[in-house]
Amino acid sequence: MELDLGFEFHAVTRDHKTKARSGKFTTAYGDVETPVFMPVGTQASVKAMTPENLKAAGAEIILGNAYHLYLRPGIELIDSLGGLHEFMNWKSPILTDSGGFQLFSLSQMRDITDEGVIFRSHLDGSKHFIRPEDSIHIQQMLGSDILMAFDDCTPYPTTYEYAANSTKLTLNWAKRCLHEHQAKKKNGQALFGIVQGSIYKDLRKKCAEDLQQMDFDGYALGGLMVGEPLETTYEIIAHTVSILPEDRPRYAMGLGLPEDIFHCVAAGVDMFDCVVPTRNARNGCLFTHQGKLIIKNAQYAKDPNPLDLECECYTCKNFSRAYLRHLFLSGEILACILNSIHNLYFYIQVVKKIRTAIQEGNFFEYWQSFLRSQHEMN
Repeated sequence: MELDLGFEFHAVTRDHKTKARSGKFTTAYGDVETPVFMPVGTQASVKAMTPENLKAAGAEIILGNAYHLYLRPGIELIDSLGGLHEFMNWKSPILTDSGGFQLFSLSQMRDITDEGVIFRSHLDGSKHFIRPEDSIHIQQMLGSDILMAFDDCTPYPTTYEYAANSTKLTLNWAKRCLHEHQAKKKNGQALFGIVQGSIYKDLRKKCAEDLQQMDFDGYALGGLMVGEPLETTYEIIAHTVSILPEDRPRYAMGLGLPEDIFHCVAAGVDMFDCVVPTRNARNGCLFTHQGKLIIKNAQYAKDPNPLDLECECYTCKNFSRAYLRHLFLSGEILACILNSIHNLYFYIQVVKKIRTAIQEGNFFEYWQSFLRSQHEMN
């Protein structure tokens, strides 16, 4: 296909009651309107979903993970087969995570040095060493549209001294990532820096300001939703976003529930990803406009209604709660598929409605209406 070569972001509409905004960014594989929810396709697959399912759900961009794809099937194989877009037959934008969070989660199997991270594969125990430059090289070979800088994800709780050292390491690695990216940039690939600093506002401020001096294409908020109180998460996000530039997209990594997304959009965040919709779908927890629905509950055994009377997804248009309960209790693979189709459609459509509400000047009213509807069922 013929590819354009630039990454650009423009904020289009701003809400008059909050800091919410709608916008659009351009990649080689197409435009993405924001705010946007990005389904997580860790291993070149969004669990239980085909590319056609994702498109039907309204997905504009999805995620892949550099750490997992580096270990299996290997970046050389993916590169030889035309890159990640061709490999998984997804002809729309892809963002790849650098692997920093995965290495954070393998705390018992890795050692962090100034130069990079030494770790053992969770697959076979083999030893590996990844530097910031290697992370960029991996993502460039994958051919993703948006690359993430290699960062040190600070755990919670942590001391100020540990968080300060971790933030310093993230900034040093960010500089090296940017240098590598600029030296070998291809096909208009964008690079986002990641703001760390745990729950310490001065560290978040320094990290955000220093990253801006490096001039990344976008900025992500990392190291959140790792155990800190939810109100602290919201506070840190609002504080950090207020420091980030207006002309670049802002991405809250790994977040979250629908109500979390509303809070973060109100603070000025543009991009979201989370495994919750697909993970919860596999566990039988389904999101609806009336609240969460646990499909195994006996009250749905003979229920002829769709999951959500307001939903237009394939699952809701074709199957009853009774049937979905039967599939789930029977352990049928189709339960995972149909539940995932619904949950992702719900997430993506709610965020699209948020975007429309911003453009029409009634975001705050939609936010309050959504919260009331969830409260009524719970």
